[in-house]
Order: sequence, then C-alpha cells, then structure tokens
Amino acid sequence: MNRIPLAERMRPQKLDDVLGQTDIIGDGKILTEIVRKGEPVNLIFWGPPGTGKTTLARILAHEFKADFIEISAVTAGKKDVEAVVERAKTNWNLSTRTVLFVDEIHRFNKAQQDAFLPHVESGLITLIGATTENPSFEVISPLLSRSRVVIIQPLDKNAILAILERACQAESITIDDDALDLLAELSGGDARSALGDLELAASLDDHITKDTVVKAAGRKLPGYDKKGDRHYDTISAFIKSMRGSDTDAALYYLARMVESGEDPKFIARRMVIFASEDIGLAGNGALSLATACFQAVERVGMPESGLILAHATVALCLSKKSRATTDAWYAALDLARKTPNEPVPIWLRNAPTKLMRDLGFGKGQKWESGFHLDKNYLPDSIKDIRIWNKNTNQ
Repeated sequence: MNRIPLAERMRPQKLDDVLGQTDIIGDGKILTEIVRKGEPVNLIFWGPPGTGKTTLARILAHEFKADFIEISAVTAGKKDVEAVVERAKTNWNLSTRTVLFVDEIHRFNKAQQDAFLPHVESGLITLIGATTENPSFEVISPLLSRSRVVIIQPLDKNAILAILERACQAESITIDDDALDLLAELSGGDARSALGDLELAASLDDHITKDTVVKAAGRKLPGYDKKGDRHYDTISAFIKSMRGSDTDAALYYLARMVESGEDPKFIARRMVIFASEDIGLAGNGALSLATACFQAVERVGMPESGLILAHATVALCLSKKSRATTDAWYAALDLARKTPNEPVPIWLRNAPTKLMRDLGFGKGQKWESGFHLDKNYLPDSIKDIRIWNKNTNQ
C-alpha cells in the first residue's frame, strides 16, 4: 500500500505538465516568462484550495535551482523563521538561491510578516506566499509592494477531468465515464479534493461506478467561507443581479448562499438596504416587502425561510429601479460634511422664549397643513444648492 496520498503522487513536476492555469502559464504568460528569464520574483499566489499554489511554488524553485523551504503560517513560530534566515545566509555564501514558500501567509500576523521584510528586500530570500484570502487585506503593504500578486483560478471541469484521467492511467484505475464526470462535478474546482475522492473510491471497489463515487464522496458542502472572499463575492453577485433585474442569477446566488449555511438574516438585511438604495421611490412598496421578509425570516427560521427569501428576491428583481433618493442622500451627506457649521435661518429656529421670539426666531412660521413661505429653508450660504433632482420622474 502506497502511504503517499494520490494527490501528492500526481503533482506535476514541470510547468508544461500543469493543467488548467492558462491565464498564467503559456507563451507570454507571467509564470512562463519568469522561468524563461531565470530571475526569481517575489510572488503572492491568491486562489482557492486545491488549485496548485504549492505545486507551482515547487516547480519555480526547481527551475531556479534554488533551495526550496516550505513552511505553514499555521504552525510556524519565531524559531522557524530564524532557522529559515540562517539557512538562507548559508545558501548565500554558497551562491545558492533560497525560495521560501509560506503556505497560508495570511495567517502570519504583522510582526511575523515584518520579520521577513528586510531579508526579502536584500534578496537573501525569494518569497512565494500562498493565500486563499484577499492579500490586499491580509498581507502588509511593504511586503505586498515588493511582490507580484498572481491570481490562481479554480480549475474548470475539463481540467479536473484531465487530471483525474491522468491519475487513472498512472494508477491503472478502472472507472466508468459517468463516475469520472461526477467526481469532477463534486470537486468544486479543487484538484486535491477530486484526487482524494478518486483514491477513496478506488479503495472501495476495483471498478469504480457512480454509486462508488457517491459512497466515497458523500454530500459535498460548497466551498464557502462566511468570513472570506467567497462570502463577499457571492453576496455582491446577488445584489448586482437584483440591481440588473436578472431573476435567474439572483435566485442562483441566493441558493448558493443558503446551501452554504449563510445566515438568512444577513441576506434579508442586505435586501432591506437594497430596497431603499436601488429601488427607492420607483417602488415604494419594496421597502415594506423587504422589511416584512426580514421579520418573517427572523420568526420562521430555516429551511422554510428559503421560500420567503426567494419570494422577496423575485419581487425586488422585477421592481422598477431608481437611485434618485440614494444619490440625493449622498449629496446631502457631502454637503453637510463641507458645511457643518452654517447657521440655521432664524425664521426656522426654535423659539421657546419671548426674547427669542422678539429677536425674530421662528417668525412667520404657521402650524397648518400645506404651510409654505417664499423663503430659503437652507442656510444662506448654500441656499442655491440643489440636492434633490426635481426633474426626476420618480
């Protein structure tokens, strides 16, 4: 029995063997050009799990004939960092390059990332970091400015199928076509997950069928981190789909969030905001509907709340859209910030005492329906500024 996992055994050893990442590998593409020039570059690989970040780092180090050091930010401590620096200094004296690969670099705190900075600046270490989180938020600016961020895309189904077929051929695994297709579907673009499921299925049956795959893989939960980029990307896609009145897309992203265990109140809360921000006066009932949706979700709970969310989603999609009140609100905020101390016109001020009334405070005000004076309600210095577009048809 081979104790090395199949995913590890199937790691490509050359860039030409890497499947899928056509945006960064190939003639004129960034990684191919870096290898061609033979000059190591500090890199941050940003992408989901199982897309080849570690594999690419190992291949680059091999191409540069460098000493490859791999650490995980989850387990590495101060002594590990010091040991890396000492090893790099020894390599420097031997005219050998050092490539340090930091897996999950976003787990390092600022002080830990700062510790590498002088050695990256001096060229003692070529840093390759891997992260599933947005490096703009998780990697310190000085380190980020000295590195190239390379986006690693999830592998598409064809790439996963090719990887699985290569593994079946290498390991002499017999598998039905529909079973192979199901493995690729379940992978979510994660090659490591697909190969792990294939290996487990092969241990269950000599001939892998679709039923074998179901037994091996079980029900896969979608790759969705409620505090990570996919969380924000999906809710963003949901909101923008409603804004674009694309009911199919909005329902799809809603279903993805619900299936992934997203808090339904979070979704409903964003719908309440959307009703005012993007629909506004074009559909005055939208805010009431969205608010009722939030209250219903709060009281009913899942899974039935999925129906309530779907109902409100379709209604908001089909509603006419207007950002007139939103634009007016932001204009008002901007004006208030620029002119925070302008005096309120005297006739609009409160007049609780006789002295204040004698001084003209509140003069001309009337308590009656439809009251209007041909006076300026805004402070004198900004009396001609218009916030609300009176010509809007909403």
